[in-house]
Parts: sequence; structure tokens; C-alpha cells
Amino acid sequence: MSRTPDPSSARRRTLGRASYAEVVRIGTLLRKETVGGMLLVGSALIAIVWANSPFADTYFSIRDTEVGYAPWHLRLSLGSWAADGLLAMFFFLVGLELKREVIVGDLRQWDRAIVPVAAAFGGVVVPALIYAAINWSNPEALRGWAIPTATDIAFAVAVLAIIGSRLPPALRIFLLTLAVVDDLIAILIIALIYSSGIDVTMLLWSLVPLVAYALLARRQRTLFRHRQLPWWLLLLPVGAVFWALIHASGIHATIAGVVLGFTVPARLRADRGEQPGEEQHALAEIFEHRMRVLSAGFAVPVFAFFSAGVAVGGLEGLTSALSATVTIGIVTGLVVGKIIGITSTTWLVTRVTRSSLDPSLRWIDIVGVAALAGIGFTVSLLVAELSFGVGTELGDHAKVGIFVASLIAAVVGSIILTARNRHYAALAAEEQVDSDADGIPDVYEPKRERG
Repeated sequence: MSRTPDPSSARRRTLGRASYAEVVRIGTLLRKETVGGMLLVGSALIAIVWANSPFADTYFSIRDTEVGYAPWHLRLSLGSWAADGLLAMFFFLVGLELKREVIVGDLRQWDRAIVPVAAAFGGVVVPALIYAAINWSNPEALRGWAIPTATDIAFAVAVLAIIGSRLPPALRIFLLTLAVVDDLIAILIIALIYSSGIDVTMLLWSLVPLVAYALLARRQRTLFRHRQLPWWLLLLPVGAVFWALIHASGIHATIAGVVLGFTVPARLRADRGEQPGEEQHALAEIFEHRMRVLSAGFAVPVFAFFSAGVAVGGLEGLTSALSATVTIGIVTGLVVGKIIGITSTTWLVTRVTRSSLDPSLRWIDIVGVAALAGIGFTVSLLVAELSFGVGTELGDHAKVGIFVASLIAAVVGSIILTARNRHYAALAAEEQVDSDADGIPDVYEPKRERG
């Protein structure tokens, strides 16, 4: 008697197993982001303590100290230099990561890309709607609707790396891809909503260094192979000129980092001058390897230090901040909205596409990742400053909301995923995956036909 095939077994798998190279790359990235996330939290805590200490005036004096050349529109406070300049480095890496995923990563395959991309949009729309509903009667507070839409890559991935050593690789890749797409959406919001008074002349002039940068990046291996001059020594000033012109044009300068990241080649091209056996890497991979330490170890922590300093004003001030609709909207949007938006959108996509979760995953895993996506630290702080300004009451309330929401999201996500990590650790102990002599687990090897 023949068995009737299970219809669900023929379904396409959502969040299925990625390539082995992708899994290795994500594992390496997680280890790097762990240190960066710790530095980020440490810098923010120092700023909060300092801003609420008897020496608070010193902190705000340092943050508001202006340096730079005014005729070039570069007379900025140290806090603004951190937000507009150093954070451009962070967004440059976001641009590199996104292009890499689209060109050579899993996002080049539509069936793999649709779930995290749709989930990212769900994780943006629902928190924004929740915030808007809570602050609908206050037009001034409503300007901050985009604050709870962002996910902090460094912070969220660092938490996952600490607690999720045994979680399926597909889940880690899902969070990273989700966060990258989320940041892209945040970048578009910043460019479209928070850029004002666009100087078209400056914007057109910026095309000159942009084209030069793209050509140099594409031809760097040919131009600099036989010269002692390092290729980055020419790329860096050209990129700085593009950044300065974008800043002068009225578009937020962090957008320059993303655009430059998109121009860097992510695919390695054949070169006749290569030596046999010589290992080669695409320029995007080289940039990412060299700049991630600088971004995670310096740029983002310094930005967090200058942005996180909020004078709460004691218990009374904290109570006032926690009861403000801006704070409530941000906390509810990041903690509740992210979970609802990401989980429900992922579920909806699986129903529309008639697919199912990979057998290694459960829906509670998606909920845990969605909770971690509620950690909206770095980009949320930037959007809060763009929405309400630096040192304003609404801006301070927004930052308190970001801190509280990120803490709650980290705790909720950690509780869920720690339990799931123990579950997967127990499964791994029962069913160990055999490895071949090359060290690659059999599950990633192509299937061989039996003789």
C-alpha cells in the first residue's frame, strides 16, 4: 500500500540553511560585534552617569564645543561631528554589507531575500503606527514617529552572539539581514524626511568625487599594483570630499557613507596579473575587514558617548520622562511593535508563498529574534536628535525611551533565546553532526548519489 505524500513536505522552506561560506562569515561577524556591542553599552553608561553627576556641565561643555572651518559648512560641535562624521563610517559598513548580501550573499536569491526584507518592513511600519497612535494629538511629538523603527546591528547582534552559540545559523543570518535592511529603510527615512533646504548646486558638485571614488575603487588593483602608494591613501580624501559636499548640500551626511559603500566592488574579478595560488579578496571584503574594528571600536562608541548623555533630573525627572507620550510611544513601538510587525509579517509571507519554516526552526525562535530587533540604540538616537534637536525636553524624553526600550527588548529576547539555545544544545548533544576531513559539516556538502 503506497503512502500518500505529505503536502507540507513539498513546501518551499523559509529561512532554510544557508551556504557554508555564509555561515562561517556570519559566525566571524558575530564574534567581532560582541566586543563592539560591549563598547557601545559602556560608552553610553559613562555618558549617562557623567551627565547626571556633579560634573555634568563639563560633559555638556565638551559635547557642545565647536571646531571646524565655517566657510565650508564644517563648523560643528563635537557631538555633531560624531553624528555626522564618525557615524558615516558605520553607515559605510552598512552599505558594504547590504551590497555584499545582494551581489554575492543570500539576498541575491529572491526566495531567501523575501522573508527578511518583508519582516524588516513589518518591523518598521508597525512600531511607527503604534508611536503615531499614542502621540497623534501632539503634532510636535509626532515628529519622532521614525525613532522606534530602527534596529541597532551592533547591539542586537552582540546580544545574540553572547546568548546564542547553539542557535541555528539560519536564525543568526535572519537577524543580521533583517537589521541591515532595517537600517537601509532608516537611511531612506533620514534622506527623505530629515533632509531640508537641499542645495542642488552642492549636490551636483558631489557627483564629481563620487564618480572618481567609484572609478578608483573599481580600478584600484590595476592602478596601485606596482606602486608603493597605498590605494586607501587616495580613496580616503576623495571620499571625504564627497562627504563634505553632501553635508553642505543639506542631506544628512551619513547618507554619504551608504552611497560610497554601494560603489565598492563586492565581487572579485579575474586579474591576469595574479600570482598562482595567491589568495584574493574583493575590495568590499577588504574594507569591511579593516574598517569594522575602527567603526565598532571607536566611531560608534564615541557617537554613543556624545548622544546618550541625558540629564534626567533625579527621580522626579525620570518619572516625568517615563510618563511622557514620546517615551511611551518609543517603548511600546520598539518592544511590542517589533515583535508584532516582524513575526506577523514573516507568518503572512509564509502563507502567501505557501512555504513553511525550516525544520530546524520554531516560531518562538522568530519571536525571540523579533524581540532583539527592538534594540534600537545607535540609529534611534540619531533619529531622535534629528526629530527634536539636541538638549530639548522631547529629545531627552526620546532618549530615555530608547534606553528603556532597548534594555527591555534585550532582556525579553535574551530570556526567549537563552531557553531556545539550551534546547538546541541538547539536540546537538544527542545528534552530533559528522565532519569530513576538510572540516565542513556533512549538512553543507552536496548530496552524492549512491552507487
